[in-house]
Amino acid sequence: MAYTMSSAVYAVLIAFVANIILCPILIPQLHRLKFGQNIRGDGPSSHLKKAGTPTMGGIMIIVSFILAALPFMRGNPEGAAVMWVTAAFGLVGFADDVISIVKKRSLGLKPSQKIIAQLVISIAFFLYWRTLPGYSTVLTVPFFPDISFDIGFFYPFFVIFIFLASSNGANLTDGLDGLAAGVTALIATFFMFAAWSFGSNALPITGAAVGSLMGFLLFNSHPARVIMGDTGSLALGGFIASISVLLRMPLFLVIVAIIYVIESLSVMIQVGYFKLTRKRFFKMAPIHHSFELSGWAETKVVAVFYVVTAMACLLGYLAMRGI
Repeated sequence: MAYTMSSAVYAVLIAFVANIILCPILIPQLHRLKFGQNIRGDGPSSHLKKAGTPTMGGIMIIVSFILAALPFMRGNPEGAAVMWVTAAFGLVGFADDVISIVKKRSLGLKPSQKIIAQLVISIAFFLYWRTLPGYSTVLTVPFFPDISFDIGFFYPFFVIFIFLASSNGANLTDGLDGLAAGVTALIATFFMFAAWSFGSNALPITGAAVGSLMGFLLFNSHPARVIMGDTGSLALGGFIASISVLLRMPLFLVIVAIIYVIESLSVMIQVGYFKLTRKRFFKMAPIHHSFELSGWAETKVVAVFYVVTAMACLLGYLAMRGI
């Protein structure tokens, strides 16, 4: 079935409305259950006041996303793949958040447990993806869309890498009010127009993601009334990875998801530099905290990262159309 942009707009509106209905209902329940955020003691002191802010808001993102996506699931295996892998990554994040809350610590699942779960979901997605008619090991090259880049044997390993990198990039980006939600909403908007351009059946699913994040931002922007937690950030990473793979555009993530890339690299550089010199390269990692410790207001950091992402998505559009 070929979907039009109208279907994506309907999905945006359904997810948006669903979220602005769900959040006022569920946020008080999260308060009542004392599902509050645990704040790292070594983080910026300005974040200490956020302790106790309801977390696991990713539940609202996922539920509204699924509600908006379901009307477009009939005869749409590509859309179903994106929807279920997003929910599956969210379930891993949910387990992480629950353990963190129960044990009253900032870390939930062990890193090895989280990676194993992500690997299982990534492999399951790949095995399903290869059964679909649109499966291909050919990637679209940014700025050179007419060039075929077939990675053949290495494709499954590349897909798994994309999932791990994207989910953890989104997770690291989720550190300031509205940061991960707004950045990912812009990336999802880029992929919505890409899906429309390519006539992909995943088009309305991208709209569901955009609408869900826009609705959630009403409650997650500074000062946040709810935090998405790993439930939300891992789900977002799973969504971005799966839609990029289905559209054969994972190489575009280096451009449009540049904030994910920068946040991840900042942590890698910080850890590597510290092991070599016993000194810190940045004041704190991920890098958004370094900007805060340099005197930037949280809202300024978020606004700048939004602008960078928006410009990157415009560049991604040029890369999609070719030189």
